[in-house]
Amino acid sequence: MDEKIKKLREILNESKKIVFFGGAGVSTESGIPDFRSASGVFSMDYKYPPEMILSHTFFETHTKEFYKFYRDVMLYPDAEPNDAHKALAELERQGKLLAVITQNIDGLHQKAGSRTVYELHGSVHRNYCTNCGKTYGLKFIIDNVPLPVCSCGGLIKPDVVLYEESLDPRTIDNSIIAINSADTLIIGGTSLNVYPAAGLIDYFRGKNLVLINKSETQSDAIATLCIHDSIGKVLKEAMA
Repeated sequence: MDEKIKKLREILNESKKIVFFGGAGVSTESGIPDFRSASGVFSMDYKYPPEMILSHTFFETHTKEFYKFYRDVMLYPDAEPNDAHKALAELERQGKLLAVITQNIDGLHQKAGSRTVYELHGSVHRNYCTNCGKTYGLKFIIDNVPLPVCSCGGLIKPDVVLYEESLDPRTIDNSIIAINSADTLIIGGTSLNVYPAAGLIDYFRGKNLVLINKSETQSDAIATLCIHDSIGKVLKEAMA
């Protein structure tokens, strides 16, 4: 492991255009559960399957039950950035990191200080009225139980991508441009099983592909460097 950390440190030092692409594993170290592990969201026992609850249809037809699940399971307002978030923000401050591309919706990259963050699946911190478009913050969603309703009377929806919904085209385009221009792509905390997000790796044309994940991924064989360990621990050691 020491040799791999040394190699990662060398890659970070020589790289000038790093892009980071991360998944749920980046935020588990901040106490936010992932989706597909044994203790993840999809293994939780609810009246309806979580995949069904987190769908556009369910939001429209069972809105109160959607919001109960959403508040109970998806919102972590007290979560703090971990070593991975902090290391990436520092790389950006050093002028080495072009962008963070994340599948997470928790806003922890921004809380750590990252400025260029492309949120593929949206953010819990942005919410909008489905009638007039007025925007609301996370606190409004938490405080207004059972349903957050706009001053105009319209229902408020989280700006997160639910099942049956498409990713934002501008976010995808910006992510592709960033990855295509990177000399190093670091992928962390994701199994690369969720499409279309996982397909973004195909746009990388740079020198170093680094994979950091506790379990194996389908792209391990093509990586310049592959580390199976905690991403916070690995990035902190490499940045030391």
